[in-house]
Amino acid sequence: MTYEERMKWFHEARFGIYVHFGLYSLLERGEWTMYSERIPKEEYAALADRFDPVPGCAGEWVQAAKRAGAKYMVLTTRHHEGFSLFDSKYSDFTSAKRGCRRDIVREYVEAARAAGLKVGLYYSLLDWRYPGYFEPGKYPENKAALVAYVHNQVRELMTNYGKIDLLEYDGGWMANYPNDSPEQRIDFWHARELNAMVRELQPGIIINNRSGLQEDIDTPEQVVKASASGRAWETCMCIGDSCCWGYTRFNPNWKTPVQLIQHLVTAATGEGNFLLNIGPGPDGRLRAEELERLAVMGDWLEKNGEAIRSSRRCELIGTCTPDSVDLNLQGPWARKGNTGYWFCFRWPGTRATAVRVASRPLKVTLLGGDGTAFPFTWDPGTQRLIITELPSVPPDPNCTVLEVLFEEVPRRGVESDKSAWLSPAT
Repeated sequence: MTYEERMKWFHEARFGIYVHFGLYSLLERGEWTMYSERIPKEEYAALADRFDPVPGCAGEWVQAAKRAGAKYMVLTTRHHEGFSLFDSKYSDFTSAKRGCRRDIVREYVEAARAAGLKVGLYYSLLDWRYPGYFEPGKYPENKAALVAYVHNQVRELMTNYGKIDLLEYDGGWMANYPNDSPEQRIDFWHARELNAMVRELQPGIIINNRSGLQEDIDTPEQVVKASASGRAWETCMCIGDSCCWGYTRFNPNWKTPVQLIQHLVTAATGEGNFLLNIGPGPDGRLRAEELERLAVMGDWLEKNGEAIRSSRRCELIGTCTPDSVDLNLQGPWARKGNTGYWFCFRWPGTRATAVRVASRPLKVTLLGGDGTAFPFTWDPGTQRLIITELPSVPPDPNCTVLEVLFEEVPRRGVESDKSAWLSPAT
């Protein structure tokens, strides 16, 4: 299978749901609690017997993702704490052998697959319970045991759950981060051998860039940052505070639906994906705040998804970027073929103007509307597209999208004299 064939569904999707769930959820203070509070491993391990999520919780996550309009999901099969949500021959510290004695990964995979969602698995390379991770020179045998355990568990995940579409590594950094290097990570985890094994077992899989190797996709966190054109990327982001991937009981900074939709749009207009994280509580249930936001996103995507799925970068001027003085106050553009989609983050009122439009527009309508065409003027000399008789208030309170059909692939015009617009020709 070629790279393009493997990546096709990923580019079509543009939106996925991340699920951080584990033993840390019981402590209600986030997924880094064991390390940030330096809880000894024996004390922490005692939590495992209390781990008892409600039956069917994985199905609820899947239904929430479907409601949001997501096309794929990613579940934390094992985070840095070392507690595996799957049955493993190489660990007794698992949900299948402690607490609920259930294979949560299997429940999730089966529910996602039945719902028609692509299946992604997160796996942390590091495990805080191994001193050989922190001090490999001091504990070389323990370090070797950690690496062998990681390879064996990844083999289990790639073997025991059918087709896996996406593998999201994490925790590949060294204990001396940020003073490590990609080559040190590759060498420490034997990443080339690890990923070769993954691809042999799952030929169609997509792998992220967190094992030290670049692989298929870049994965920036908490910021929508586009990779170079032609390189696939995916922003992963919390629905609340940036440090709260796992369940955090007191999490006051919930992002609004408008913020989340704008993050999704910004990713899609840069040919990237938006992976939005939810953190189920100790019982595996989602909070009303999460469900409400996902529902709003789903309603918006039902009407405007055409502009998001398989989106391509558009040359037309969008919102301001730090390295550019050219901006459009309303919002960014995406395109498919000759059609441009103008995402109006800030509705302009009854008249919208786009500048440096070099391609002839043919028709302007409201995406998801009744097909009514809006009057417009376009001057190839001034390169201004002026759309009139728009509604005075935004038709969609979250983000209205104007669909503009052009004679060709929309191009940005050149201003040979940057002051010419001050005195346009009559």
